[in-house]
Amino acid sequence: MIKRFISSVILISIAVITIFFLPDWVFVLVSTLIIGLGLYEFFSLVQKKGIPIYKPFGIIVGICIPISIYFRFEPTEKWELAFMVALCLLLFLLQFMRRSSIDALSAVSITFFGILYISWFFSFIIKIRLITDITLPEGSKLVGFLLLVSKLGDIGAYLIGSRFGRHFLIPRISPKKSIEGAMGGFIFSLIGSLISKTFLPSMSYFHLITLGILLGILAQIGDLSESLIKRDCSSKDSNTILPGLGGILDLIDSLLFTTPVFYFYIRMLL
Repeated sequence: MIKRFISSVILISIAVITIFFLPDWVFVLVSTLIIGLGLYEFFSLVQKKGIPIYKPFGIIVGICIPISIYFRFEPTEKWELAFMVALCLLLFLLQFMRRSSIDALSAVSITFFGILYISWFFSFIIKIRLITDITLPEGSKLVGFLLLVSKLGDIGAYLIGSRFGRHFLIPRISPKKSIEGAMGGFIFSLIGSLISKTFLPSMSYFHLITLGILLGILAQIGDLSESLIKRDCSSKDSNTILPGLGGILDLIDSLLFTTPVFYFYIRMLL
């Protein structure tokens, strides 16, 4: 608990300073570093299963995505779709150069999945930060809202689950997660969304409640999804780089689904 508390205080301090007090390029640099480390952890987990993935290629391509967003590199109108096609093509070309075709489908599909799941999904946080639409709040405030709602869900699930948890949620995926903890995390996310009215006064309570419910559910699905990956790879934590918290993947798992969904929500409905 002490290690978890100290790590959390340090990370929260870094997040607040990076989001609200430093220029965009520093925020992008930190986000790119998180993506690179997250990809490294993901591919390292997969390698423990003996699957011959394309780890260096996946990490290099993955860190290029947030950089391209920052420099607004969009040569075509449907750039994301063109990128996916090109990525799939390159992976197959790499597979053609291998001497063995064993686990070819796993190598291609898991590398492709890792890039999309970690790099593409998390990179939407940069798009949120760079929003300059005058009809929307500042991008930094929107990022702060996203982190507050998502991570309060993590905190609530841990505090309520460790104190009142009696009924297992999905024990085959995560034996320590409970239904009580999931409910606590959901309530904490909703509360976090409502108190955000203090720095997002232009956002109606309807949207705050809707986002609190939506992001609260998605944050827990993201947490469970990463637990499923770790369980399949026979690992408790993605890494031990963060004392008491685990690795980078353990840190951002609840954000991997909430971030792109929040971006599309504010773009389409706000």
